[in-house]
Amino acid sequence: MQIDESVLARQADRLRRLRTDRSNEEVARRLSALCKAAQGAENLMPHIYEAVKAYATLGEICDALREVFGTYEEAAVT
Repeated sequence: MQIDESVLARQADRLRRLRTDRSNEEVARRLSALCKAAQGAENLMPHIYEAVKAYATLGEICDALREVFGTYEEAAVT
């Protein structure tokens, strides 16, 4: 499957507009609350939902969770 370059440009433009139009302060608050919840034993879904409602992107949410949990790396088998 090949995707036309115009799709990439259109998506990049939509993302740029989203980040311009949303409240970045609200997104930061929601992502901070998500990180704090991830450090404990709370259910993360309500925090993820609130971040999404504030227009946080999937990448931003994943980055916030990576800050707490790190990235899984499979151990080398010899």
